[in-house]
Amino acid sequence: MYIQEGGVKLAVTSASGKEAVLAILGPRDFFGEGCLAGQSVRTATATTVALTTALVLEKDEVIRVLHEEHDFSDRFIAYVLARNKRVEEDLVDQLFNSSEKRLARTLLLLAHYGSEGQPQKIIPRVTQETLAEMVGTTRSRVNFFMNKFRRLGFIQYDGEIHVSKSLLSVVLSD
Repeated sequence: MYIQEGGVKLAVTSASGKEAVLAILGPRDFFGEGCLAGQSVRTATATTVALTTALVLEKDEVIRVLHEEHDFSDRFIAYVLARNKRVEEDLVDQLFNSSEKRLARTLLLLAHYGSEGQPQKIIPRVTQETLAEMVGTTRSRVNFFMNKFRRLGFIQYDGEIHVSKSLLSVVLSD
């Protein structure tokens, strides 16, 4: 699928019912591409997080276009490689960083700091529970760090989260 507008949360659920958020995707993102690699069973659940318009792409048509339309195949391959890189970075983050740094990094990524173009600075409505699932910690820890970030002037929130570039100092500190 290709997201034209809105957003989608990709999550997996363990046998015991614990949910982990893999990604929050937005306009111009793809998902469900595992079928192209022979994945017959989906491993993640996709849930909209805003009013969303998604284009359903048939597998056979995508394969045809990948072979015949070089601009599309270049863009799609670049997208898949960037997403793979992000998954690797998330794994390293999970293995080596504190939950405070992981939350700061997640907020910066949601605001698109470090991406092409200008950062959004305002993150669409995302719950502390969802942030906890993304970071791999509890909602109470997220609440604690969000309050700390607000006291330090790194963020403001009142339904929407306003992210200051100064939050980078948390990620870059040792």
